Order: sequence, then structure tokens, then C-alpha cells
Amino acid sequence: MGRSSLEVADIFRQHGPAWRAGQRGHLSLTQLKVMSAIEQCRSAALGGHVLRCEGCGADQISYNSCRNRHCPKCQSAAAQRWLDARQADQLPVEYYHVVFTLPAQIADIAYQNKAALYGLLFDLAAEVLMTIAADPKHLGARIGATLVLHTWGSALTHHPHVHGIVPGGGLAPDGKTWVACRPGFFLPVRVLSRLFRRRFLEELLRLHGSGHLKFFGEHAQLSDARAFKAWLAPLRKVEWVVYAKRPFAGPQAVLAYLSRYTHRVAISNSRLLALDERGVSFRWKDYRAKGRTRYKAMTLSPQEFMRRFLLHVLPCGFHRIRHYGLLANGTRKVSLTAARDFLITAPEPTPGAGSAEAVSTDPHVARCTFICRHCGHAMIIVQTFARGAAIRAPPPS
Repeated sequence: MGRSSLEVADIFRQHGPAWRAGQRGHLSLTQLKVMSAIEQCRSAALGGHVLRCEGCGADQISYNSCRNRHCPKCQSAAAQRWLDARQADQLPVEYYHVVFTLPAQIADIAYQNKAALYGLLFDLAAEVLMTIAADPKHLGARIGATLVLHTWGSALTHHPHVHGIVPGGGLAPDGKTWVACRPGFFLPVRVLSRLFRRRFLEELLRLHGSGHLKFFGEHAQLSDARAFKAWLAPLRKVEWVVYAKRPFAGPQAVLAYLSRYTHRVAISNSRLLALDERGVSFRWKDYRAKGRTRYKAMTLSPQEFMRRFLLHVLPCGFHRIRHYGLLANGTRKVSLTAARDFLITAPEPTPGAGSAEAVSTDPHVARCTFICRHCGHAMIIVQTFARGAAIRAPPPS
């Protein structure tokens, strides 16, 4: 199947104005800004520059990117910059992938309390990992973790969960040795799940009691403390989904995985199939099916597609990638230096696969941001033109 040239921006440009008018008062300012940014990304509205190749002399017009973190076109460069900064953090140990998922009932109220409950999901997933790892019955070490928030399922439904990338071991309590986990096994997921469930429900009650949770629509009655406790009761008896995948095949596999996950948005342009009279068609994965039958096509009306896409707009200033324990920003350098000393190794940063150094040995080209698509020579900026206006929500009509 050939790659579609259809983009999320095309759907927003064609159907967004009428839908925004019909949804006036129901969309947040942040959602409106995301729509506007995606519509204008890499268009004349944001300005740009004219490039000229030093080799073949070809000219090229390059429009500026919106750099919005929800834009499908702006994430590859951002992901590469982030990965280049993470190269030196890799340790020569097995790395594990752990996923913490909120039950559907909690996900419903999380959408109405994004900042509070997404933040709680981050902090409690990290707390549970570090608590169980510190227990001498399991590992008895201080570990580190990088957590990445995803709020979507493959069909663009609201499905908040965090992906944790965790080195297979940690520093001993006295900080003098490295404690490795058993080969191929990190921590017992059932123990992680039970503690995660207990701690999350405890913190939910605390947030409710302090008045930090808001409820709307069909959940409005949950504002009452007694009704909220009764609503939580069944959630104490069901299993919460926490699972750990097999270890990655070396540190480079970890980086390859992170390059796909850290800056992912709800749907990439490559998954879009068609925009026609039937609606928007896209590929999705049905995890309940097996084998090739997992991969299916879904068609939604443009209005429903835009609604689902905007479900996943994060609160302004909310960090979707966070580091904990040994990898926490304030102590990462010291902790990793100690870990490498115990592992008797040194960091060996290598250029990222998408960096200029990885594709060219010409020092002039390596320093250049723009490469000619025809001959591979460096391109220089010969003219710039300003953007028309700052990205903002569309004005009321």
C-alpha cells in the first residue's frame, strides 16, 4: 500500500472552520490553538526562506514549522534532538519496558481533570517502580526510569497510560555497588499492579477531599464524597493493567524505541488513508485480534475524527516525558557516573541516525541544517520572509 499524501492539516483546513463554529464554547483555547497551528504549519502563513544549493544551484522554498507538540509534521526533528541529548545516558545493561494503564472508569474522570490525574499517573507509576525495586525481596536497589505519557488508543479513543523505560538494575542502598536484576526478569507485575491500584485510589480520595477534582455531565454527582467513595469501591476489586515486556536487545534498541514513542502524537499522517464523501479513513490496530487481522481500516466522519484527535491535547505547560530516580534531571549526571564506575565502562555517544553527521562526512555539509534533495550539497539561505501573524485561536465570526 502506497504512502498517503493526506495530512491531519488537510482535514482541519477543509472541515475545521464549520466544526469550530458549531462547537463554539465547547473547545478549550488550547485545543483551538492546536488546530490553528496544525492548519498553518509549513505554509506561507508562518513565513519561511528561500534556499539555494551550492552544488547544482537549485532553489527551494521552505516554509516554517509550527513546532506545536501535537502536530504530526513537527515531531521527527524534535525527537531526534531529544535522542541526541539522551545518547550519553545509556548504560550497558538490559533495559525493560513497563506500561501502567488507567481503568476506563478512571480515564473518564481523568479527561475532566487532565493536569491532576495525568500528573498522578506519572508520579505513582514512578513511585511504585522505585518502591518495589528498593524492597530487598525483589531487587534491593535504587533505580531510574524515563516515563512517557500516551493518552490514546489506536482508534484515537481516550486511553491514558505511561510507558516506562527502565535500566535492569540500580545502585545499592549504600551507593557503593551496582545491583543487577535477574536476566530477562525485572519486577513482578502483579505486585506492581496491586500497589499501583492501592496508591492511586488513596490519592484519588485525597484529591477529592481537598477539592482538586472537578466533575461534569454524567459524572457531576461524583462531587459528593459519599457518592465518590461508592463509585470507587468496585475499582478496588478489579485488576489494573500493568505489564512488562521482554528486555530490549541492547541500548541502541532502546534508542530506536524511544525515537518512535517519545514524541508520538495521537495519529501520524502515514496512518491516514482517505478523505472523501464517506469521511476520514485511517489504519488502526485491534489488539483483541491476532496476527494480520489486527490491522484494520476505520472510517469516521470528519467531525468525529477532529473530536477524537483533540481529546489528546495536553494542558499548557504539561510535561509528557519525565525522568525519575537515578535519571532525575537534578541527579542524573552524578548517578550515571557512579553506575558506570561500578559497571566498569564509559559512555560512548554515537551520532543519531537522523543527524547530519550520520549521513555526511563533508564537514561543511555536517554543519549545515539544509541539504539539497537533488545532489546532497549544502543549501544556503538567500532570502527570508516573515510570517503573517502569530498562531492563535481563530477569531470569533
